[in-house]
Amino acid sequence: MLNIENRKLARQIEAAFLAVSLSWIIASCTFAKGKNPDFSDVDKKIVFNDDGLVFENISSQAGTVGEFLEEQKISIKEGDNIIPSLDNKIFSGLKIIIQRGKEVVISVDKKKIESHTLLANVEGVLWENGVSISEDDVTSPTRLSPISDGSEIKITRVVIKEEVKKENINFKTITQEDEKLSWRTRKVTQKGEKGIKELRYRVVFHNGQEISRKLLETQITKEPVSEMVVQGTYVKVGKSHTGTATWYSFRGGLFAASPWLPIGSYARVTNKENGKQIIVKINDRGPFGDGRIIDLDKVAFAKIAPLGQGVISVKVEEIIN
Repeated sequence: MLNIENRKLARQIEAAFLAVSLSWIIASCTFAKGKNPDFSDVDKKIVFNDDGLVFENISSQAGTVGEFLEEQKISIKEGDNIIPSLDNKIFSGLKIIIQRGKEVVISVDKKKIESHTLLANVEGVLWENGVSISEDDVTSPTRLSPISDGSEIKITRVVIKEEVKKENINFKTITQEDEKLSWRTRKVTQKGEKGIKELRYRVVFHNGQEISRKLLETQITKEPVSEMVVQGTYVKVGKSHTGTATWYSFRGGLFAASPWLPIGSYARVTNKENGKQIIVKINDRGPFGDGRIIDLDKVAFAKIAPLGQGVISVKVEEIIN
C-alpha cells in the first residue's frame, strides 16, 4: 500500500512540474514573438508617433496606453485622437499614435471655412473639407506642408487661358511728285486700307484678376493696302525779299508772321545757309526789328534750322498760285 501511495504522490509531483514547465515555455514563446505578458515590472520597447514625430524603442514599464502617457509625461487635450485607446494594454513592439486636433481656417473663394482636423498637412485638410484645387491653384502654405493649431490656409485660384485679339495695321502712304501740278494739288490715286493682325496671348488670372500676359504669336490675317498719292510741286512765285528770320511759339505748325504779306497768303522761305525750304501760311503781323522780315513758328523754323541758332539769313518769296 505504501508503495502505491508513493507512486501516486510521485506522479502528482511530476504533473505539477510539467505544468509549471509548460507555462514557462509558453511565456518564453510569447516573449520570442514580441508579445510580453502583462507584467508591469518588465520593460517593454514602444514605438511612439506624436502627430508625425516618431520615437522608437522607448522603454516603459506601464501596463496600459494611458499609463504610458503618464509615465512619459505626455499631455493630451480634448480633440486629440489616441490609437490604440487609453485602456489598451501594451507590449513590446506596440505602436502608439497621437493625432493632435487642430483648429484651422481655410480662406478660399472669398470665404473662410473654420475646421477642426486631425490630419497633418494642408492637402489632407482641404480634402477633408471638400475643397477641390486644380493643378494650377496655389496654396499657402504649400500642399504638403505640415499644419499647426491656429493655421490659416490660403488658396489662390489660378486660371491660365489663351486669348486672341485683333489689331489694325496702318497702311503706308506712297507719295509721287508731279511738277506740272500746283503745290496745293494732292490726288489720291489708290485708297489705303488697314490690315488686320491677330495676337495670341497666354493670360494668367489670380482669383479672377489678370496678373500677367505673354504674347505667344502674331499672325497677319489681312495685309494692308498702301495709299498712292500724287502731290503737285509747281510753285509760282512773285516778289522776293531777303533778310533775317527768327522764331516764336504760337500755334505749333507751318505758320509765320510778316510785316507786309497779306494775312492768309503763303510764302516760300529758304535758309540761305543750307538751302532748305519751307512753305508757310501768314497768320500774324511782325517782326518789327531792323532787317527782320519774317517770324517763323517754332515748328516751321525747326524744319530749316536748329532752334538754338535763333536768327538765320533767309529769302522770302511770295507765292501767287
